[in-house]
Amino acid sequence: MVSGNETVTGLQFVLLILCFIIKGECFPNSDAVLMNCLESDREALLDFKNGLHDPENRLSSWKGSNCCPWWGISCENSTGAVIGVDLHNPYPQDAGFSGTIPPRLGSLSNLQYLDVNIDPSLSVDLQWSLVVDDLEWIMGIKYTHERIIVIFSSFGGYLVDLEGRHASSSKSQCGIRENRLSSCKGRNCCQWRGISCENRSGAVTAVDLHNPYAQDADASSRYGFWNLSGEIRPSLTKLKSLRYLDLSFNSFGVTIPEFFGSLENLQYLNLSGAGFWDTIPPSLGNLSSLHYLDLKYSWGLYVENLEWLKGLVSPKHLSMSGVDLSMAGSDWIEALNKLPSLTELDLSSCLLSGSIPPLTFLNLTSLSVVDLSFNGFKSKIPDWFVNISSLISVDLSYPGFYGRIPLGFSELPNLQLLNLAGNKNLTASCYQLFNGKWDKIQVLDLSGDRLHGKLLASFGNMTSLTHIDLVLNNVEGGIPSSIGKLCNLEFFLVSGNNLTGTLPGFLEGKENCPFQSPLPSLKYLDLPASQLVANLPEWLGQLENLVELNLYNNSLNGTLPESLGNLSELSLLDVSSNHLTGILTGTNFLKYGKLKHLFLSSNSFILNVSSNWVPLFQVQDLDMGSCHIGPSFPAWLRTQKQVTFLDFSNASTSGTIPTWFWDISFNLTSLNVFFNQLEGQLPSPLKLAISAEADFSSNLLDGPMPMPLPNGEIELVDLSNNKFSGHIPQNIGDYPPPHFNKQRVIWIDGDIPASLGKLLYVQAIDLSDNNLSGSIPPSIGDCSYLMALDIRGLSNLSSLQVLDLAENQFNGSIPGSFGDLKAMTQVQNTQRYMFFGTFGGSYYEDYMDVNTKGQLLRYTKTLSLVISLDLSGNNLSGTLPGEVTTLLGLVVLNLSRNHISGHIPESISKLKQLSSPDLSSNRLSGGIPKSLASLSFLGYLNLSNNDVSGRIPYTDHMTTFDASSFAGNLGLCGTPPAVKCPGDGDDDSHEEGTNANENSGSGESLIDRWFYLSVGLGFAAGILVPCFILAVRKSWSDAYFGFIDDFVERRWFEI
Repeated sequence: MVSGNETVTGLQFVLLILCFIIKGECFPNSDAVLMNCLESDREALLDFKNGLHDPENRLSSWKGSNCCPWWGISCENSTGAVIGVDLHNPYPQDAGFSGTIPPRLGSLSNLQYLDVNIDPSLSVDLQWSLVVDDLEWIMGIKYTHERIIVIFSSFGGYLVDLEGRHASSSKSQCGIRENRLSSCKGRNCCQWRGISCENRSGAVTAVDLHNPYAQDADASSRYGFWNLSGEIRPSLTKLKSLRYLDLSFNSFGVTIPEFFGSLENLQYLNLSGAGFWDTIPPSLGNLSSLHYLDLKYSWGLYVENLEWLKGLVSPKHLSMSGVDLSMAGSDWIEALNKLPSLTELDLSSCLLSGSIPPLTFLNLTSLSVVDLSFNGFKSKIPDWFVNISSLISVDLSYPGFYGRIPLGFSELPNLQLLNLAGNKNLTASCYQLFNGKWDKIQVLDLSGDRLHGKLLASFGNMTSLTHIDLVLNNVEGGIPSSIGKLCNLEFFLVSGNNLTGTLPGFLEGKENCPFQSPLPSLKYLDLPASQLVANLPEWLGQLENLVELNLYNNSLNGTLPESLGNLSELSLLDVSSNHLTGILTGTNFLKYGKLKHLFLSSNSFILNVSSNWVPLFQVQDLDMGSCHIGPSFPAWLRTQKQVTFLDFSNASTSGTIPTWFWDISFNLTSLNVFFNQLEGQLPSPLKLAISAEADFSSNLLDGPMPMPLPNGEIELVDLSNNKFSGHIPQNIGDYPPPHFNKQRVIWIDGDIPASLGKLLYVQAIDLSDNNLSGSIPPSIGDCSYLMALDIRGLSNLSSLQVLDLAENQFNGSIPGSFGDLKAMTQVQNTQRYMFFGTFGGSYYEDYMDVNTKGQLLRYTKTLSLVISLDLSGNNLSGTLPGEVTTLLGLVVLNLSRNHISGHIPESISKLKQLSSPDLSSNRLSGGIPKSLASLSFLGYLNLSNNDVSGRIPYTDHMTTFDASSFAGNLGLCGTPPAVKCPGDGDDDSHEEGTNANENSGSGESLIDRWFYLSVGLGFAAGILVPCFILAVRKSWSDAYFGFIDDFVERRWFEI
């Protein structure tokens, strides 16, 4: 076809004429040229043209009385009716049509083909900007042949099939992304994507529009391409032969249409994860031919009852996982029991609750797969389960069952999977449970239940077993050697039990396994947190397919077998927290090319490798804490480019940290080099990953204190017990605050910068044992989350329990705002761990060395109960403010070695929790308040080296303190230190008082003797008198012991 603006050469013209004469079919409308088109069609096309903007004048041929020769128009040979309009843009780089498609186009009653698409072979953006107000005008086109195709690529590709107009309504109302249904064009719908037809009649039998990438986490873009949404039109019911409908994993966001119940021949219906919501229409019960109904992952669906299920004559598969069945009550099982043909049932996460009633007559005799997991039952496992011999897979995990596990499960001849995990009140004896047949069992998950007893030799009879999970039970004893018979076993998970004894030295039955190898299929051996002892057996090194070996936190001893280095598939090796010893060389890691996680800490290993050793592995987690890997920094670590967790604390490593280490440290999210002898300076800022955790404490590091990354958050930094020097950076507050920044550093001097108050979320800062001086900035009061430290402006520090500013050079008076420390004004009775951030995958447990009772005591687990105020060893002066006595929860008060003057306030008796007050080496004067004796928790008192005078109130708890508590106060008198006060009597009166005390003590001693004598006589009488009576009266004796025997027998058989 030649458009109006194209030039035709002479040769082209001749060829066109010859083609027309010989073939007569070179043009779609070649025969129609001889016919005049219908006037109504011509007017409709002219109206269509007038609504378009045609910048390239492509419709210049649209003039004259006969529309059949117009560009893009095809007519029917005999009548002249317009049957085709092809205005697709063959040159999408040029401007295309724009404007509005008028409804009058619907008067083209014989139209079979309308295409305003661009060339589908060109991957360019659409150049059209046509507007369609609605598609109702399409319904005016009368159908004379097979079907009409309307293609608007710029609208997602709308399909119109006038064979009942069912497909038109469906596709035109779906929100098609990326033109997923672009294949829906042409006259044969049986060739369209997702459509299947019957061979003879051509009737549509299947519509499969499921999203194949819905569960692909790495294919979100593909999910968007295949996703459908929008309204589903009733015209779908015109597909009378439809037997298969799959709309799963789309996002329609509408209710399930009622008319689905009219698809009377439907056998397969899958609406899982398709975004349907609201109630499930009972009309689905009209689908008497339905065999497969899948509604899983439809979290917005619910039912009021399941009575509609009885209309399903012969369903085989019913999946309603995630559907809310809570309103169905306990009748759900009765409704299902009316479906004898049911083979697969999935009601997981359906909010079912209560008990499962017994069935008087069991119809579910064909059931092979049942899943009732993640519900809220409070029921025993019904006995009828073990009467269904066809069961292959049973999942009853986490629904709240209790009582005994029915032993009949082991007798089911076809059972391959049994999952009872997470039923913490479900019990069974290992001996009874594993002594059954278990002919075909492959997967057995009993984790989180209450299994008890030992694993006996019968455990090895489950020869089809591939997966066994006994995590978090009460299994006792050792691992039987009969596990060697389990040639197909891949997962052996038994952590969190009470296993004792040893790993078997040899394995039975391995001669029946392929190549006579021990456990040839085993991939995961998980036995952590038990009490296994003795050496590691050699057969561990023969598990050729082992991927994970976890023996963490046992009591294993001996050495690490060199044969473990041959496990080429190993990805995780964890033998940490045992008593293993020995020298590890490169042979121990010979074939670890796939190793990603290596945990050797808390043993006594010595790593002996050459300085140029290059490991075959590239680990992500490397934990060698408490292993001897020194004396120098490990050079082989330079090869580990992927490590994110690194721990070689207490590893006898010395020297400086090499510069190359900071080239790989950017990947580190956790670094622990605690308790080594590392020297030199740390880079500032620290070169660690965002949200990293780092512990550099207890080394010999020096130089200025390093800072975290300026643009990243450091979760934890511990720099304590090193030799850092210099000033605290004035801009420290400009760095993102770590959740816990423990800065107990030696010889830091200078002022505390005001910018410290910008660390709004810091929880603990320890600056004790330094040479800090000057004033304390009030801005620290803005640190409202601070739990350990502050100084002035403390009213916002509502969480602070421990304030330790000891051994610095602070001066001035104690601020009265200390009385605003809210956490100290309350008695702490709840014990909780004080965690700050995380470290090593678990919460970092803080500790605090509190100067209490004259010595440093380290608090960890009970730190939350300690409320301490320690300002000792400074240059503080002034009086002791009365506000301190409002801190009613105070346990430790240490103001020693300052210059505090004035009287000890009488209100100190309000501190009922006070256990250790130390006010020594100050300039306190006046008398000792008598109310001190009323403090019932008082266990330590030091008032020495002050100017206190007067009589010592030596009563109640004050009598427990010796003269050292009051030494250095020349004005004190009384007992102790046995200095006579003015006005006291002579020695006789003193002796009389002493004798009186002794007499009083003698009287109390006599009372005690009579008390114990009477208790002994009563006990003897209570035992001897009944025995004497039973010995004299034989009939009474027989009756008594007969009663005891009967009682014991009844209790024994009940157990």
